[in-house]
Amino acid sequence: MDALILSRIQFGANISFHILFPTITIALGWVLMFFKLRFNASGDAKWMDAYRFWVKVFALSFAMGVVSGITMSFQFGTNWPGFMERVGNIAGPLLAYEVLTAFFLEAVFLGIMLFGGSRVPGWLHTLATFLVAFGTTMSAFWILVLNSWMHTPVGFEMRDGVAHATDWLAIIFNPSMPYRLVHMLLASGLTVAFLIAGLSAFRVLLGDKSNGVRAALKSAVAMAAVLIPVQIFAGDLHGLNTLEHQPAKIAAMEGNWETGGNVPLLLFALPDEEVRENRFELAVPSGASFILKHDPAGVVPGLNDFVTEEGAVLHPPVAAVFWSFRIMVGVGVAMLAASWVAAWFLFRRRQGVGDARGRWPLRALVAMSFSGWVATLAGWYTTEIGRQPWLVSGVLTTEQAVADVPAAMVGTTLALYLTAYTALTALYVGVLFYLARKAARAGGNGAETVPRSGQAPVAALLPAE
Repeated sequence: MDALILSRIQFGANISFHILFPTITIALGWVLMFFKLRFNASGDAKWMDAYRFWVKVFALSFAMGVVSGITMSFQFGTNWPGFMERVGNIAGPLLAYEVLTAFFLEAVFLGIMLFGGSRVPGWLHTLATFLVAFGTTMSAFWILVLNSWMHTPVGFEMRDGVAHATDWLAIIFNPSMPYRLVHMLLASGLTVAFLIAGLSAFRVLLGDKSNGVRAALKSAVAMAAVLIPVQIFAGDLHGLNTLEHQPAKIAAMEGNWETGGNVPLLLFALPDEEVRENRFELAVPSGASFILKHDPAGVVPGLNDFVTEEGAVLHPPVAAVFWSFRIMVGVGVAMLAASWVAAWFLFRRRQGVGDARGRWPLRALVAMSFSGWVATLAGWYTTEIGRQPWLVSGVLTTEQAVADVPAAMVGTTLALYLTAYTALTALYVGVLFYLARKAARAGGNGAETVPRSGQAPVAALLPAE
């Protein structure tokens, strides 16, 4: 492999590892806010128990996200100097806005959120939780503004080969930004919902009888059951926006080679770029046209429209985009089924959460604890690989931005990154299940933890009947 391919893989590995943790902290901050508000309103200790357990997960995830983000940002200079040279006048301020409006906010109030429950007034602890949650969302906003602008760049002009901003409002609210932002926030919500549901189900299966774990489990299942249909709707709107602005990506997602109507929805196929056709197709007739155009005869762009007369290919790698999109959709369907079945068992049936008939949905939730990660990564690969060969669509290609460094050097650092990230991911998952086991042992007798803040009424401090 040459330095370009290795640099792309290295940046992909870095951002894949990094995105795992903001995907958790963005939504988990708001879930913690929900737990805190329920505790403030009811004085029920179960909500503070849930808060105390999940704030540990938030702290660990936040730390991992910060460290991996720093490593990733270095690569703008080491691997992709052409990016900042060409579009740094736009990318630089947007990244600075993220630091000024989000990172500092999180850094200032995170300590109060983590350690101030018994040291500051209750209202201040609640405010700190809100500001940290708001900060994580603002961080996502600015990063997605930049990422969306790279896909649908507007509000700038080129002077001597360098991009200069002419309309910051157009840059910030570029054509794909609202769709990407909503899609990512919902993805974060689903990731957290299944993580909370999975670890809570794991605790119940271990014999945890505490009210706090049951409250967290029911909240997470309800959250997942509500968000997944909303995500499906938002994803459809995002797809229509992509069809308008990045038709080559849609053609790769659908594995469609020739522009035309009545395009089938491919459930399975093996795209072959050498002969430019698919092998072993399993398809729903006119399905792609109906989904993308809401008309069975609707015209869908084909990949062959994005090949120049000289034979240059201007569309993304087909197989990678085709299969990552199907993995994302497949996991989404599994999320829909799992959340709705679990919701029926938890909210409609009279049996207890952990009774004999209700244990298999709990096991399914445990198995899907990190399904949000799989769906998020698959969607991210669909989006980012689908932009190729462009780094900034129509402005800068990846080949123009890559650093002139030896392939061997990139390959060596790539191997080191992969080794470190594999170990850290395994340790992170192991720590989460360790915390769950520890909490399950503590909650096995059904007793609730006494809130340190002293805000609960006396009744909330008594053992549950």
